[in-house]
Amino acid sequence: MTDVYLNGRFIGNVEKWKNFMDNVINSRRKGEIPKELNISYIEPEDKIVIVTDSGRVRRPLIVVENGKPKLTQEHIKKLKEGKIKWSDLVKEGVIEYLDAEEEENTYIALNEKDLTKEHTHLEVSPLIIFGAMASQIPYAEHSSAGRILFGSKMTKQSLGLYAQNYPTRMDTDVSLLYYPQKPIVKTIVHDSLNEDEHPSGQNVIIAVMPWEGYNIEDAIVINKSSIDRGLFRSSFFKPYKAEEMKYPGGLMDKIEIPPKDVKGYRSEELYDKVEEDGIIFPEAIVKSDDVLVGKTSPPRFLSSLEEFSAMMESRRETSTAVKHGEKGIVTSIMLTESEDGNRMVKILVRDERIPETGDKFAFRHGQKGVIGLIVPQEDMPFTANGIIPDVIFSPESIPSRLTISHMLEILAGKVGALSGKYMDGTPFQNMNEFELRKMLKELGFRDNGVETMYDGRTGKEIKARFFIGSEYGYKLKWMVSGKLHARSRGPVQLLTKQPTEGRSREGGLRLGEMEKDCFIGHGASLLLKERFSSDEIEIPICENCGMVAVYNKFKNKAYCPICGENTKVKFVKMSYAFKLFLDELKALGIYPKLILKSKLE
Repeated sequence: MTDVYLNGRFIGNVEKWKNFMDNVINSRRKGEIPKELNISYIEPEDKIVIVTDSGRVRRPLIVVENGKPKLTQEHIKKLKEGKIKWSDLVKEGVIEYLDAEEEENTYIALNEKDLTKEHTHLEVSPLIIFGAMASQIPYAEHSSAGRILFGSKMTKQSLGLYAQNYPTRMDTDVSLLYYPQKPIVKTIVHDSLNEDEHPSGQNVIIAVMPWEGYNIEDAIVINKSSIDRGLFRSSFFKPYKAEEMKYPGGLMDKIEIPPKDVKGYRSEELYDKVEEDGIIFPEAIVKSDDVLVGKTSPPRFLSSLEEFSAMMESRRETSTAVKHGEKGIVTSIMLTESEDGNRMVKILVRDERIPETGDKFAFRHGQKGVIGLIVPQEDMPFTANGIIPDVIFSPESIPSRLTISHMLEILAGKVGALSGKYMDGTPFQNMNEFELRKMLKELGFRDNGVETMYDGRTGKEIKARFFIGSEYGYKLKWMVSGKLHARSRGPVQLLTKQPTEGRSREGGLRLGEMEKDCFIGHGASLLLKERFSSDEIEIPICENCGMVAVYNKFKNKAYCPICGENTKVKFVKMSYAFKLFLDELKALGIYPKLILKSKLE
């Protein structure tokens, strides 16, 4: 007897499990029981599991009987004419939805030509194995799964036209590509998702060849004139916000140009662009730390009535300024109210980003790289027809990664660009390599996509033939201008007295173990004395008890909290972090006695 479970609860036994399952499945296909029900047989435990729970992932499959699919050409014709719908096919039992458990008991064919008498189901399309992003990668069946995953991840990081109402939005950290294009090589899913309405890349002429070592590893060499003509040019948008907050006791913030006697007043030139109402004007060019909205706030703590009466003098400056390390142009200013009814100003600042050495680019097949060199057009290699590539891509990155789909897209892109047609690169159902080769030959080119190229600097023919064509490229959001950071002196943390961390906080550049080894290797070990003393401090230590003493430099008097005044005190240089460590030990009740000796002993 086989046990039967419904949604995890035991409901009975059956003698012939195969007959029972067939009856349930047939009843479901006829519509006698709910379509949402799934049934599966788990052989090791000899039990039948019936599931009707919500939240399961279920997918459609075409039902196969005696080696023939139930979906006929007549069904397809009626679908095209609009006489029947997808839901009608599900009602008829031509298509059924299976969950992961029921799928274990099925034998699914990828294509109709593979069907045998043993098969129970047929895929609607082999393309279903991909997600929304991966199914937009042309010729994806010719690459490894890992590369397709990389490709779909990088599609999400690409810049493009993210929304058509972008001028009226105040989105955080977004970029906009100036001249986005439709891809020449696309897939069915690309069209069905209406991706052409918000494209995220550009078609580039790409040559697969080495160039002076500037595109080794994953780097790319890019044509300077292409950049000058607007290739991969984008704008980065960042919103800033200022609100007039209300506080207890009738006090509130005020948006204005802060008076000079206010606490925390900045240097005068930082308020240059702020107008009389305390708000900057549109299209103002701003740099790091420039004030966008001038604002003053009441004192934080009203310690006494006297301070309350002298409130105006003790107001503090709380203006909204451009973040450190950023610049741009004020795009739009929005005056509104917050949820609490407070007056609020939102300012959108844009920064033009022109491709530069170190910016990250990618193609749809998991091939990514940064610009290694920007070359003037006259020095770039060119073909016999005078075609100069926009991008030179390293050939070394193809054999190890086996991204054949990358090569096929370049070939298809070349055919599409020459014939003026969009090419279909849908995985498993595309124009194959032999069709592309035939079309390329008819257009008067070598069928394998290679061409003779000439060196732009010497004009001489290069003694090799290079693969050249057109491909869809992405500019990714990781740009040098968003990472570039250096500092000399700057803010330190209150607790450790060490420099702050991170670009946004004017942070220091950390020197780790490996960087230390480089200094020593270069014979510059004395530089480490400065590098590793960012929080150096001289502290008075009592020679008697070895604890931290107190020193009054005005009276030139030392005092030990334990030994009193009659004690010898020595000044010791140490890291402030070590002094902090001593304090923490004291807090634990541990006596950290410092034993002082002369360096000469």
